[in-house]
Amino acid sequence: MKIRSMKLREAHKNDGVSSYCTILWDLTAEHIVTASSSDASISIHDALLPSNTPKFLRNHRDGVTTLALSPNSTCLASGSSDRSVKLYKFPGGEFETNITRFTLPIRALSFNRSGTMLAAGGDDDGIKLINTIDGSIARVLKGHKGSITGIAFDPKSEYLASVDSVGTVMIWELQSGATIHTLRNVAPNTSSDFSTLSALGWSPDGEMVAVSGLKNDVVMYDRDTAEKLFTLRGDHTTPVCFLAWSLNGKYIATSGLDRQVLIWDVDKKQDIERQKFDEAICCMAWKPHGNALAVIDVMGKYGVWDLVVPSSMKSPTEGVPTLSSKRSDGLLFFDEEEQEPSTSGSISDHGEDSLVSTEPLTRKRLRKHFKYDEDSDEDMNDGTSLLPKVESRKKPSIAGRDGLKNGKVTPTGPLILTGSIMQEAFQPGATPMQSGKRRFLCYNMLGSITSMEHDGYSHIEIDFHDTGRGPRVPAMTDYFGFTMASLNENGSVFANPCKGEKNMSTLMYRPFKSWANNSEWSMRLEEEEVRAVALGTSWVAAVTSLNFLRIFTEGGLQRHVVSLDGPVVTACGFGDELAVVMHSAPSLPSNEQMLEFRVFNVSNGTQPIRGRLPLTPGSCLTWFGFSEEGQLSSFDSMGVLRVFTSQYRGSWLPLFTASKLKKKEENYWMVGLNSSKLFCILCKSPDKFPQAVPKPVLTLLDHSIPLASSDLGAETLENEFIVSNMHLSQIQRRIEDTEGVGQDTTSLEDEAFNTEAALDRCILRLIASCCNGDKLVRATELVKLLSLEKSVRGAIKLVTALKLPNLAERFNTILEERLLKEATDTISVKETTEPESSKASEPVNAPQSGSSSFVKKRTIEAVNEVVQPGQLSAPSFVKKKAVEPVNEVQSGQLSSPSFVKKKTTEEAAKVTKPENSKGLGVKKNIGEVEFHRSSNPFAKSSANHERTSLLDSLKKLKKNDG
Repeated sequence: MKIRSMKLREAHKNDGVSSYCTILWDLTAEHIVTASSSDASISIHDALLPSNTPKFLRNHRDGVTTLALSPNSTCLASGSSDRSVKLYKFPGGEFETNITRFTLPIRALSFNRSGTMLAAGGDDDGIKLINTIDGSIARVLKGHKGSITGIAFDPKSEYLASVDSVGTVMIWELQSGATIHTLRNVAPNTSSDFSTLSALGWSPDGEMVAVSGLKNDVVMYDRDTAEKLFTLRGDHTTPVCFLAWSLNGKYIATSGLDRQVLIWDVDKKQDIERQKFDEAICCMAWKPHGNALAVIDVMGKYGVWDLVVPSSMKSPTEGVPTLSSKRSDGLLFFDEEEQEPSTSGSISDHGEDSLVSTEPLTRKRLRKHFKYDEDSDEDMNDGTSLLPKVESRKKPSIAGRDGLKNGKVTPTGPLILTGSIMQEAFQPGATPMQSGKRRFLCYNMLGSITSMEHDGYSHIEIDFHDTGRGPRVPAMTDYFGFTMASLNENGSVFANPCKGEKNMSTLMYRPFKSWANNSEWSMRLEEEEVRAVALGTSWVAAVTSLNFLRIFTEGGLQRHVVSLDGPVVTACGFGDELAVVMHSAPSLPSNEQMLEFRVFNVSNGTQPIRGRLPLTPGSCLTWFGFSEEGQLSSFDSMGVLRVFTSQYRGSWLPLFTASKLKKKEENYWMVGLNSSKLFCILCKSPDKFPQAVPKPVLTLLDHSIPLASSDLGAETLENEFIVSNMHLSQIQRRIEDTEGVGQDTTSLEDEAFNTEAALDRCILRLIASCCNGDKLVRATELVKLLSLEKSVRGAIKLVTALKLPNLAERFNTILEERLLKEATDTISVKETTEPESSKASEPVNAPQSGSSSFVKKRTIEAVNEVVQPGQLSAPSFVKKKAVEPVNEVQSGQLSSPSFVKKKTTEEAAKVTKPENSKGLGVKKNIGEVEFHRSSNPFAKSSANHERTSLLDSLKKLKKNDG
């Protein structure tokens, strides 16, 4: 067989020193990724145009020793001599996080078939199995005596194979973490030189594992029994240092220290092609689409070997085996859109460059990602929830193997990966666990709860932002391992995930003040895990993995247990209201979350609000809570804050968007909000949450509704207009609720009046902008929204000063129409309320017939009594109240404000109206009954106006009736 040679191009400068280099293809075959242990940068090359300058990723401080790409090519993992494992988005290359850290250099990385788990090993003692969804360490596999140089997941995700520098191969069962086979001294010893490593790889159908042998060959071992099946021995004169299976498993490429690469036909057990190179090839990768092989040598030079398999033979991509029970839907953490990780739980061994929000995954929580057989509902809370259940280690039948080769497999495993990802549960205001660092269990507008793990227990501290507002709470020692908490003025509640042999989750409540001793209490939940906790007035709530909402009293009485419709996402409380977010349906194929929220009134056992929770497409929920005024709010990973209002029978309004404010190097970590400001903590990218030490500083941001660019350039005024309207609507709802329980509403009514006045000022400024921009129709629409008569008259003066007589005339017409409507409404109220009382109070000489006409006359006279010029009217949102007789008052005395409650109807004596009487409570001698009229918006005396108006017409009507 003729030996050919090919030229390579430089990817990394190794300064003449042999170094271990890595090369990968992406799924689309559009990019080639390379790295070298002597270069701290990663290169992403354009496979279609190799002459283009590659993209460099420079996040490591030392040489990059290994790479791994998720099966769907959306996430790149890298290990380095700096002892960190980093994740990047691919192909963009954006740095995401330090997923874990070792104490010694890392040598090998490998993703499982679904991309949900990353195995990492190196000079440290142990292989870490890392959950890529939340960054938690699912398990550490220990048993190797030398540096781990190769790791490979079984395509069926049941086993993991590893090889070390002293030549030992171990096969692990993922479910239990146990070693099922140990093959000692079967691979070359590479402890003296890490520029080439021992080779290891599973066949694509998962039936055997290939290992570089001691006799310059490749040995195949059986999947289940680890028996030696056969060897591939040919023209290699030195040990094999790397091997790569073709996608269909028909061919295998091997490289040796003799600088040769051989292509083998596995079925025939013979080499069919070879290539000679100037340096030893330390890594290879088959092209996903086509007949080509990418190679890189120990000097950092790479190239693509085209037509690897002779054209007369079967293509290496033809007849790829499919495992229907293990779909490769790709890395859940970095699918097509960026999904914000949850913020409650644990993550281990983060580096200093980045931190990610995490939450430990359990078997129950994994139901959101996977479908199980009915027999596989046992809880697994030891961090191995992503590991499938292994029913047997027996070899499959011959028929079964034939079926695998033909690509027809009957699913026998209990694990089936779905195509969409459902967001994990999280606790608002919590940050992930960091080894040796303090973290937040809760951070809200009131204060914070921090925890730091130390020697098997944690030290928990509770601090209030305003030290004079809350009591000083002594620190506590946590032996339960609490991962979530909630805090309010009355106390704090803590919960932990399932632990121990009985698989129990603990819920504990600590009040800050109590008249009795030993008022602290705790609850244990067996085979049930607390996912979120919340506090309110005299109640404690916990939502569990069984979709139970458990409500306790402040003293620990189990009051209610409610079944929810879907898996919980988060929960929060305010006063008597408890809000819970849950999944209403599986997420869409685009991974858009289908969430539902429910608001419970704990005190009266009702559910006043329920509906869908909107999210920005491609985002997930990152914060959920109530504003300081009690308004339900949500914040998603795209930086959009929404509040729930009573407008349009209950709608979510986007009150803030970070897109116009956010800088690339900043992330917003939500804390809370009030009626005018958003409170958050700015985190420097790539950090997504703050550190507990030093104490973070709150940043206040104005509400910024995502408005379209206005042709007037008045987005600020329009934003203020919408926010004020929403705030006014909220105050109105609170007034109605307060009146419903019989409480005083004076302060709320004053706040509403001030808000209306501020809203009118904003509208007047908008009218001025419209007039300057020649948008007169819009100005006319705005003047109709003014609440106070004084504001309308101010608008008339404004347009008159701007020399817009036509607009001023229209404004005058609008004012008169408003006055006419108010007067008509008052007359209708009089006609429906006065006949009975008027009959009872008529003098003996009063007319006996035409009583309705008589009442109408008196009503007109009453309406004629109006406020003096400049008097502000009552807010327009206050319901009109019937005009009723009141007790006799002293001459010239002012009546109570327009918000006074209705007074009881009484007979009153005749009095004569003084000529200088002013105000809202002026009395008029009408027959023998005295009337008190509540203030009338837009009602004003016409004594100083000579022009004909509605009030002039009413006076004439009065005169004619007289």
